[in-house]
Amino acid sequence: RRATSGRLCTIPASFDCTVTSGNLKQIDAGSGSVVGVNNLNEAFVLIDNVFTKISMSLNHFSVGPAGQLGVNSANNIFKFQSGSFIQFPGEEASQTGGCWGDQLIAGVNMHDDIFCLNMDANDKWPSSTTPWVQINGRLKYYSCGPHSCWGVNNDQIYIRRDVSNNVCSGSGSFVNIPGSLSMIEVATDGSVFGVNYQGNLYQRTGVTRSKPDGTGWQEIVACPNGHQHVSFDLGVLWVVCVDGSIRTCTL
Repeated sequence: RRATSGRLCTIPASFDCTVTSGNLKQIDAGSGSVVGVNNLNEAFVLIDNVFTKISMSLNHFSVGPAGQLGVNSANNIFKFQSGSFIQFPGEEASQTGGCWGDQLIAGVNMHDDIFCLNMDANDKWPSSTTPWVQINGRLKYYSCGPHSCWGVNNDQIYIRRDVSNNVCSGSGSFVNIPGSLSMIEVATDGSVFGVNYQGNLYQRTGVTRSKPDGTGWQEIVACPNGHQHVSFDLGVLWVVCVDGSIRTCTL
């Protein structure tokens, strides 16, 4: 199975990738920062083009306008604030992401429940209560951008429209998008990338504010032996290969 819908385009001639030092299992880029974790759940931040280990153990690490957010092995959510990671109350997660716009946060927990946090609640955090919003449905992975949120479950791809900083749950219901992916990431500019269970990497084409679901899938080859994770920010695609090596690609 391949994540295809409509015409499968060729790789752009301007596509160029280089090897970046380090070894990770998950990576995230946003607001000019890049973070990630390795197979030992060691967390890293890119500083002066070097992935530098920090004193925090995380399963998943994300970064964006909402800040740096992490999930540890106990499924607790942490936000980097005032020089240290502080735990979010009231919700557990296996993955957080979609830190776009001003302060919106979204993710899924270990039961595949979907939740999000509006901008105002994130701005006022920390507080004694954190009003997480639960969204109907089940997803393994969830990521939000300026036009919509995208998720995957059992390799099926879904989109949720009309998401905003103050209505993080969006409107309507999840709509299935043809294709098959095991993880998906939406960048702060609305670009959508994903990897399927075979290690193939794709970008969603034709994504605009008026058509957030796009028009098709374009395959990209950044790693010689398959891809594991992907993120995109400021024109640079950050890819983790199946062996943990890292590629940076200029689109």
